[in-house]
Amino acid sequence: MKDRNKVKKQKAIRRQIRTRAKITGTAVKPRVSVFRSLNHISVQAIDDINNVTLVAASDKEVKSKGAKTELASAVGELMGNKLKEKKLENIVFDKGAYKYHGRVKALAEGIRKAGINF
Repeated sequence: MKDRNKVKKQKAIRRQIRTRAKITGTAVKPRVSVFRSLNHISVQAIDDINNVTLVAASDKEVKSKGAKTELASAVGELMGNKLKEKKLENIVFDKGAYKYHGRVKALAEGIRKAGINF
C-alpha cells in the first residue's frame, strides 16, 4: 500500500509541472508565482526569459493582522502596487500546484483590486 502523503505530493508536483508548461513570463508580462505555506504566503513576479525576479511580496511585509485570507488579500494589493511602480500592468498568474481557492484566490483578487490585468 502506498503512502498517502507521498501520492499527494507527487500529484501536486505533476499539477505544478502541467501548469508551468503552459505559462511563461517576459519582462513586459511577467509570471506571478504564488507560494503558500501553512502560516505564510509569498508571491513574486518572474521574467522567465532572463530568469530574474522583478518584484516580490510577502505577508511578513504587511503590517495588519487578521485571518490568513485577509492577509493574502493585503499581500495581493501590496504586490499590485509594487507592480504598478515598475510600470507592469499585465501579468500571467501562476497558481502552481495550489487550487484557485481560499488564500490563493484572495491574493489574486487583491492584485486585481490594485488594477493589474491577467
